[in-house]
Amino acid sequence: MHSLPLFHRLTGQPVIVVGEGDAAEAKRRLIERAGARIVDADDPDARLAFVALEEPEALAAQLRTRGVLVNVVDRPDLCDFTVPSLLERGPVLVAVGTGGVSAGLAKAVRLRLEQILPASLGSLAEALGAARAQMRARWPAAADRRRALDAALADGGLLDPLDAGSAERVDRWLNDAAGGKAVAVSFCVTSDDPDDLTLRQARWLGTADVVAHESDVPPAVLNRARADAVRILLAKGEGPPPCAGTIVTIRRG
Repeated sequence: MHSLPLFHRLTGQPVIVVGEGDAAEAKRRLIERAGARIVDADDPDARLAFVALEEPEALAAQLRTRGVLVNVVDRPDLCDFTVPSLLERGPVLVAVGTGGVSAGLAKAVRLRLEQILPASLGSLAEALGAARAQMRARWPAAADRRRALDAALADGGLLDPLDAGSAERVDRWLNDAAGGKAVAVSFCVTSDDPDDLTLRQARWLGTADVVAHESDVPPAVLNRARADAVRILLAKGEGPPPCAGTIVTIRRG
């Protein structure tokens, strides 16, 4: 990854915005929506700054020496952070970024996602948030909770995020769902292209606790796994280690 995406809480926090014109106004609107206070460049408490100037180098360098993280509009080479294209569904925020390479591409991808993700997605998130205590009571072990939720949220599952009626089925899921069970699966890949994975293989990778793989499995395929999944390198023909969670073993076919 070229950057680590983070969601930064800004409610009540001072944020510097310097500049005039459409670009600066767009940043001000964005920061105000996030609940921050817009301040001048000399505010000593600000830790984030947006600069929209014709010649931003001197101010950006000055702010950086004070420990302020700086975003310079249309100058990714001067940015400590970039702003993704945002899709909002209630508490669900989807951020699409390119590290400043192409804001137009990020916007196009976000607009395509706008057509796919239903308005009810926010209601589903709120229902799951309200059910957090019930989920802990039903599945005391965090790994069991995650596996049960993964199964429910899978394509065609009871809480499929793309199904507009999912939010209304959270209580039914809590009453009827089977406990999350550990799963061990394996498959072979014959292509370096991760788009050649089947939907089932991609789902296994996306939910696995552990990914065991031989050295010739393409990195692009491994990158379809959860970012925090444990990766274990296997010798040729070696079997996977015991695992209490979900483990996926990948070999080159």
